[in-house]
Amino acid sequence: MPAITVENPLTLPRVAEPTAETPARPVLGVTTAPGGFEGEGFPVRRAFAGIHYRHLDPFIMMDQMGEVEYAAGEPKGTPWHPHRGFETVTYLLDGTFIHQDSEGGGGVINDGDTQWMTAGSGLLHIEAPPEEMVVKGGLFHGIQLWVNLPAKDKMSTPRYQDIGGGNVKLLTSPDGGAVIRLIAGDLDGHNGPGATHTPITLVHATLTPGAEITLPWRQDFNALAYVLAGRGTVGTDRRPLELGQTAVFGAGGSLTVRADEKQDGHIPNLEVILLGGRPIREPMAHYGPFVMNSHAELQQAFEDFQAGRLGRIPAERTVSER
Repeated sequence: MPAITVENPLTLPRVAEPTAETPARPVLGVTTAPGGFEGEGFPVRRAFAGIHYRHLDPFIMMDQMGEVEYAAGEPKGTPWHPHRGFETVTYLLDGTFIHQDSEGGGGVINDGDTQWMTAGSGLLHIEAPPEEMVVKGGLFHGIQLWVNLPAKDKMSTPRYQDIGGGNVKLLTSPDGGAVIRLIAGDLDGHNGPGATHTPITLVHATLTPGAEITLPWRQDFNALAYVLAGRGTVGTDRRPLELGQTAVFGAGGSLTVRADEKQDGHIPNLEVILLGGRPIREPMAHYGPFVMNSHAELQQAFEDFQAGRLGRIPAERTVSER
């Protein structure tokens, strides 16, 4: 971890530090993700647990999947399940996942890849490790982020974006102390490959021990930082942040993250997800795999699912055969 990097960050385009007049975003609070299990039993950390939705909008939830070293026969996925009304963003740092849906779509996500699925009006899908990984075991680590859709887009036609790791925009800090992977949105005039219905910025940054980044951040966006590995501080007052913790930033035009001088022996750097978006500010009704604007729309989604209107599980093709 991570899969996509460079030997010499100084060869990359640099993100300019904001001017002294740019207001720094304060840290409003830090939460620790509780552990749990998803699908058929793979371990996750619930990154946004305990954070009020007003600080998350347009994001709904984010799970850190792993990091786990599976023994032979242990890798697990999810069973067939429906979605409607939002987008799922699956970003893998280590391992392989195979996706299949009821519309005949699907693909393989490898180290460093991102799959952006707009569920829109709805479909059924399944995610599972490949047969080789089930037989041999191996390292698995990634995140899945849920992004809300505005009411006007909730019933849009489902679509996919398969963003190969080599297509992510790689940037660095002025001193080369960080590798910044811009997956979606814009950062200091640079654009990530992910196309979004709601304006957001999604970044995976690796900071070497003692390195600090201060990034410009759109003032109409919220801002969150989640630590995938390592430890450091956030904000100009250097609030401690470590593995499994999320920092919520307040208003301002820049955010600061710093890696501690000493990291754990097997974790050489600070790995952090930085994300923010323009709040949708619409009523949200969320239950299970559906995210709508009202309870009546949720009820309709369940009725449509039960009636088979979100698709049917293919009778002949399974994930293991792809």
